[in-house]
Amino acid sequence: MSDSTKTDPPPQRPRSPRVPVNFTVELEGEGADGTPFKVSAEAIRVSRGGATLVSDIPAQVGLKVRLTPPFGRSLDAEVNGVWTEGEEGRQHIGIRLLDPNGWFAE
Repeated sequence: MSDSTKTDPPPQRPRSPRVPVNFTVELEGEGADGTPFKVSAEAIRVSRGGATLVSDIPAQVGLKVRLTPPFGRSLDAEVNGVWTEGEEGRQHIGIRLLDPNGWFAE
């Protein structure tokens, strides 16, 4: 295939729709140095299998966390993205829920 016929792959689409939300979750786990943390984080988007949170914890991809929403039970998750957004440079954390049923797990 010549360079003139190559095309970029289509952008990745989310596996399930993201829904804007605004609620607080308790987020707990252990930092990279082994120090436990338990903080409040703001959920700003959710999907069946994950969420975007705003928090100041020192997060890195692969960090295992447990989050507790104001409804339901605690859920185990893994950080799958960390970035900053907006003029204030707030840290956003993408998490993947480890239960395949996500938010709807029993």
